[in-house]
Formats: sequence, C-alpha cells, structure tokens
Amino acid sequence: MAEAVARLEEVYPEALCALEWQGEPWRLLVMGRLSAQCTDARVNIVCRELFEKYPDNSSLADAPIEDIENIIRPCGLFKTKAASIKASAIKLRDEFDSVIPDDMDTLLTFPGVGRKIANLLLGDIYHKPAIVADTHCMRICGRLGMYAEGLRDPKKVELILSDIVAPEKQSDFCHRIVQFGRDTCSARSPKCGNCPLADICEKNTRQ
Repeated sequence: MAEAVARLEEVYPEALCALEWQGEPWRLLVMGRLSAQCTDARVNIVCRELFEKYPDNSSLADAPIEDIENIIRPCGLFKTKAASIKASAIKLRDEFDSVIPDDMDTLLTFPGVGRKIANLLLGDIYHKPAIVADTHCMRICGRLGMYAEGLRDPKKVELILSDIVAPEKQSDFCHRIVQFGRDTCSARSPKCGNCPLADICEKNTRQ
C-alpha cells in the first residue's frame, strides 16, 4: 500500500501529532496515557491545566494524587490514570533522570504503558520506526485492505503494518491516518465520494 502512504503525504504534508505535547517528551508520556478511551481534543484541554500547575516531570511526580485525579477527571478512568501517571513520573525521575527511554522493552515497564504508547514515544521523540495501532489506524487500514477488516488485535496490526509501511514513514503515516479518519474516513459516515484513496480502497471498490 505504498500508494496510500504517498497519497496521504500529499494530502497532509505535515504529519502532526494530535496531542499537543510542545516538544516535551515527558508530556507525551502523560498525554498518551490520558488518551485511552478519550479524545485527543479533550486530553489537550485537560493537560493545559495539568501542565500549568505541574510544569515539569519532577513536580508532577511530587503532586498529590488527589489533585491529579481532580484535574484529569474529564478524561475518564481518572483514578487508574492518575495512579499510573504519578507512578510513571516518579519512575522517570528516579530511575531515568526524567529522560524518556528509547527502547520498547524499557518503556513497557512504565505503569500504564503498552505498545501503543511506547510506539508513540519512540516514533515522535526518537524518530524510530513505530506503528501506533490505535482505533483509527486499525479501522482505516482494515478498510483499505491491508489486512482482514475485522482484525482488532493491536499487536497483530502493528506487525502487519510494520512489514507494509517503510520504516522511515511509519510514525508520520500513523499521524496522517488519524487526521484522514477525522476528515474523511469516519467510522459512521465515511465521505467516500471525496476520498483521495477511493480507487485503491478495498471496501469502496467492493461496493
């Protein structure tokens, strides 16, 4: 599906992360955790208050858990998320001098961090090959025919796309897919008539 990758590059020349982490790696760790079952837009709004009150990883590590819970409550699952955010901030400060690790295995030892968040960090911070198999990515790439449309196993999707998408394009491709999903290929009402990928979309060509 190199053609799909190339066309999305034309439509979205700038592959921007939907999370506004302002170039601060520790913030992306926090925001990635908050994004579970929550929109990126809401995470951005909530984190403005969170990062204003706690402007660095060390201050977040020292923050009262109740305060973190109150601020992030709109993101849902706030108790679980607050606990893992605080624990991760402490681990990052005490074990890594507040520097995000650059390998998958180490990132997976952080509370609340799975492969999706780890790949987000590796791709955006260290520009390593990384497939972020989130809801948008799994749904849209299945529609395009990159794998069986019903596949909902993030790790399997990650491995399949890692073989299909060139390593140097993987991280940006995932950001473009998110934007494409919002603009055109929505879950309920895809705009197939105006889709730049319509002629190479397996689901569209089957209709």
